[in-house]
Formats: sequence, C-alpha cells, structure tokens
Amino acid sequence: MPLGRTRYRTINIDINTIILLLGFIAVICIFFVSSRKEQKEKASFLESMEERNSLYKKEAMIAAKEAVQKDVDKFQEEMKERRQELSRLESKLTKKEEQLEDKELQVANKEQELAKKKDELLDKEDYLAEQIQKQIEELERISGLTSEEAKHLLLEQLKVDLQQEANNLIRENENHIREIADEKAKEILTTVMQRCVIDQVVESTVTSVNLPSDEMKGRIIGREGRNIRTLETLTGVDLIIDDTPEAVVLSCFDPVRREIAKLALEKLVSDGRIHPVRIEEMVEKSRQEIENKIKKEGENAAMEMGIMNLNKELIKTLGRLYYRTSYGQNVLQHSLEVGHIAGMIAAEIGANVKVAKRAGLLHDIGKAIDQTQEGTHIELGVELARKYGEKEEIIHAIEAHHDDVTANTIEAVLVKLADAISAGRPGSRRDTLEIYIKRLQKLEEIALSYEGIKQSFAVQAGREIRVVVQPDKFDDLASTRLARDIAKRIEEELDYPGQIRVTVVREIRTTEIAK
Repeated sequence: MPLGRTRYRTINIDINTIILLLGFIAVICIFFVSSRKEQKEKASFLESMEERNSLYKKEAMIAAKEAVQKDVDKFQEEMKERRQELSRLESKLTKKEEQLEDKELQVANKEQELAKKKDELLDKEDYLAEQIQKQIEELERISGLTSEEAKHLLLEQLKVDLQQEANNLIRENENHIREIADEKAKEILTTVMQRCVIDQVVESTVTSVNLPSDEMKGRIIGREGRNIRTLETLTGVDLIIDDTPEAVVLSCFDPVRREIAKLALEKLVSDGRIHPVRIEEMVEKSRQEIENKIKKEGENAAMEMGIMNLNKELIKTLGRLYYRTSYGQNVLQHSLEVGHIAGMIAAEIGANVKVAKRAGLLHDIGKAIDQTQEGTHIELGVELARKYGEKEEIIHAIEAHHDDVTANTIEAVLVKLADAISAGRPGSRRDTLEIYIKRLQKLEEIALSYEGIKQSFAVQAGREIRVVVQPDKFDDLASTRLARDIAKRIEEELDYPGQIRVTVVREIRTTEIAK
C-alpha cells in the first residue's frame, strides 16, 4: 500500500472520532444545561412552596391565637360568673349555718325542758301508781275480790253488754231488711199478676152426653146390654143411664179415657148405627183423635212458653194435662200460668228466665200419670223429667215445688212461689170457701189438741201445718214424736189432695227490759 494513502485513512479516522467526541460533548453540555435549568426551576418552585407554606403557617398561627384568645376570654368570663355564684352560695350557706346554730340552741333548750318535764312526769307516775295500788288494795279489801277476779267479772259483763248490743243491731237490721224485702216482693208480685191473666176453666169429674131422645138410651144399652158392655170394656168408663132425660153420664177416674168415651158415644149417636163392631171402630177413631189432640195441646203449650227443644214424649205427656183437673182447675192451664209467673218474676229479679219458665211448665207433669201409676205426682214428675233428659236444675225445681226437698236455687223458689200464686188465688179452684175454711180449721184443731202447744198455723193453702210448741215442755225428741203423731192423725181424720207437711217449731227467746 502506498504511504500517502495510509496517512489519509488515519487522518480520516481521527476526524470521525473528533466529530463523535464533539457530538458527545455537545450532548453532555446540552444535558448539563437542561439539568441546570430544571434544577433552577425546581429550586424556584420549592422556594415558592416554602413561601406559601410559611404564609399559611403564619395565617394558621394567627387564627389559632385568636381562637385561643376567645376561649380564654370566655373561660375567664365563666370563671368570673362562677366565682360570683359561689360567693352568693357561700353567703346563703353562712346564713343557714347561723340559723341552724340558733335552732340547735333552741332544740337543746327544749330538750332540757322536756327532760325536766319527763322527770316530773315520772315522779307523778310513781305517785299515781302508788295511789292506784293503794286504791286497788282498798277495793280488794272492800269487795273481797282480787284484781284478776274483778277483771274477769268486768270482761264478762262487757261481753254480755256487747252481745246485747250486737243482738239489738242485728234485730234492727233484720227488721229494716224485712220491710224493704216485703215492699219489693209486693211490688214484683203485683206487677207480675197484673201482666199474667189466664182464664181457668172449671171442669167436672164426670161428663154428660146429651141424647136426641130417650129412645137412644135403649140402643146404647143394646140387646142384653151388649152395646154398653162393649163400650165400657173398650174405654174403661162407667156409663150411668138413669132417669135423667135425654142424657147419659160417663164416670171415670181417668179424664182421657172419659173424653175418648164421650167422643165415641157422640159419634155413635150421630151415626145412629150402634153395635159392637161399630163401637170398636168409633172408640179406636176417637182414641186416635184424642191422641192427636193431646200432642197438639202439648206442642201449643211448649210453643206458648217459648220452649223448642222439649222431648216428644214429654210433649205428649204434657198434653195429657189438658184433660187433667185439680180441684176443678185445668192442670195444663195452671202449668202455663206458673211458667209465665215464674218467668216474669225471674226477669224482674235477674234470675234465669228460661229455667224458671221451663220448670214452671213441667212442675206438675207427674199429674198426667199419677192416676195410673204408683207414687205422688212429684215423684212421678221427677222420674219423667230425668228419663227424658231434663237438666238437674229443672228436676230440682219440680222436686222442691211442694217442699219435699229444700229449694236451693232461686229458680226452684220462684216455681214454688208461682205455683202458690196460681193455685191459691181466689176463683182458681173449685173448692168452696166453706170447705176450704173447715179443712184449715180442722188442721189447726188437730195440732192444738195436744198439750203444750202454743200456736198452730195452716199455711200454703192447707199444704203445711206449722205447730209452735212451748220449749220447756218439749225437747228435740219429743218434737219429732209430736210431728209424727200429728201427721198420722191428719191421715186418719182428713181427706185432702196431695200431701200435708207438718212442721214443729221449738223456739227459745230471752227478753230483758231496760228501765
């Protein structure tokens, strides 16, 4: 390679290197200048931020100082007010302390005075005790009794006086209550009796059938008496054919059978064909009509009383009372009247109206069968009511309406009262006044015929006789024996319906007069 060419290449390489170096230096300078500029900008920004922070700090410090100054001023003002308030309270407490000291001094003075008075009272008490002891000893010497014996006598006397006062007070209250009760009872009974007016039909125990002519009597008797025998056999009724013109009398203890015979005989007389077969047909037809009539009357009675859940058999038995009379008083009408009266009284006094009306309607149900079965109408009525599912309160009212048992419900008492009102009012029963008075007089005469009897009273329309005996001549055993003897004599000497209760009263009274 020639020398000049080699030198040229060396110089060319150095120039490139220099250019690169210069470029690098220029880049470094530019970078350095740029960095210096950025540093200056950052420094200026930081200085501005520091100035702002310094300004904010100064403003915050000024605001904080002002707020603290305000709180300090407020606190000082409050402290000033509290000091003034404490000063006032202190002055008040000082005054109260002075007043308490004055009162304490006064209390101390009073305690001293009370102590003196207490000492004086103790001295007087000792003196009085000594005097009382002397008086007690003197009284014991004069009376000959110790203090315990005298105290016992005094207590006994006080007990007697208190008992007397209590008896007087009880007697006054009883009289007052009795007067009020009597007035209220009269008012209620008067109101009820005015509201309940039921006509009573007086029926005879025998029935008369009118005939178109006396010739009909022979046809009724029939050949050799076969017609009359057939009729009497089928109905159980006695036909009395006598000289009474155009009339036949039917006699039977059972009013239903008597009514069947009457209806059958009227049909036979109206038809004109009278022979045993026709008689049997008419009796059966009449019996069916009477049974329907009985059922209808029982249903009407239950409906009139407002009772809808009565047993069908009990309704039928109730209907039989339509043909039952007691001293001429229709028993069904009497039962309706008792039910109405008992219900109205129950409404007046606030008792159970439904129970009172139901028990009143059923109270004589036993009279429907008492002529064909053994037992009183009360026993039979209780048996029927229990058999057909009546409640115990109804059964009790039936059992107690003639005092066979003591009435322990208000409804039972009301049924008993309504029964007495219905049966005892004038005109309700056929018993004449003369017979009625004679029976009552006889009851009282039987009781008064015994020795030691003070008084006797026939009450409850002759269903009870009350005998008041002299207590010194009869003890409890003798009173029981007297009641039994009087009851036995009444059974032997008198004729009467139902039962008569004999009550013997043995009463001891003590009376003192204050002068």
